[in-house]
Amino acid sequence: MSSIVPVQRLRTSLKAQRAVSVGLRLIVALILIVFSIFPILWVVSASLNPTGSLATQKLIPENFGFDNYRTLITSGEFPFWTWFGNSIKIATITSVLSLAITTTAGYAFSRFRFRGRQTMLKGILLVQVFPALLAIVATFLMISQVGDVLPGIGLNTHGSLILVYLGGAMGINIWLMKGFLDTIPRDIDESAMVEGATDWQIFTRLILPLLRPILIVILILNYIGTYGEFILARVLLKSNEQYTLMVGLQVFAGAQFNQRWGVFSAGALIGALPIMIIYLLLQDQIVGGLTQGAVKQ
Repeated sequence: MSSIVPVQRLRTSLKAQRAVSVGLRLIVALILIVFSIFPILWVVSASLNPTGSLATQKLIPENFGFDNYRTLITSGEFPFWTWFGNSIKIATITSVLSLAITTTAGYAFSRFRFRGRQTMLKGILLVQVFPALLAIVATFLMISQVGDVLPGIGLNTHGSLILVYLGGAMGINIWLMKGFLDTIPRDIDESAMVEGATDWQIFTRLILPLLRPILIVILILNYIGTYGEFILARVLLKSNEQYTLMVGLQVFAGAQFNQRWGVFSAGALIGALPIMIIYLLLQDQIVGGLTQGAVKQ
């Protein structure tokens, strides 16, 4: 009888500890949820605030309506839909081209053995250590000089912005692709070579279908990073019609940011819709591709 009491007390103590642990986790989760959702709710509230002023902004606005959205869409002051289309176009072209280059480069580094392979891989990784901000002045001068010879990829062109984005997206994506390719057995390649298949046939018909998870991950990461980029676009693009959405919204607010806060918030929410849709549709592939590509390096 005396031995049963300590056991019961131990069970009671364990239950109490578990209850406290669960309670602490719920509190931490609630704090994190509030911390992440509050800025979104604030921007949504601002977009529905008819006054459109940052000084009078409240979490629950009085007499809320869609006046800011109507002003943004119907006003001819700034071409919002042109900016939106420019962002979609630049992000799509950059993502597709970057995916094609990254896939072939990753396949070469994973399957082929050539002199300087390890040095090149380390060099690619080393370049990514330095922030892109360090190269802004050099990038501006280079694009300006190239534009004197090839105006199509000079300043104030989408072509120059796409080229700069392509150069910045290669490093980490090549490593992701190589890591995923290293998990695919080489027996597939060897069996195909015995049957007389060329390297290109092996890559396009056997390996490429197996790369679907990491292809989706790289495509989405490139798209999101390019779509939301501001600094390079602000430096290289000069005219109103060439602006991307992020640059256009910043110029739209300008010195009257306090008075145009509502319209700015409405534009930010509309601009976020493509990214939200992509995440909702492909979130499983994003997680699966990242975890599988991190298995082997």
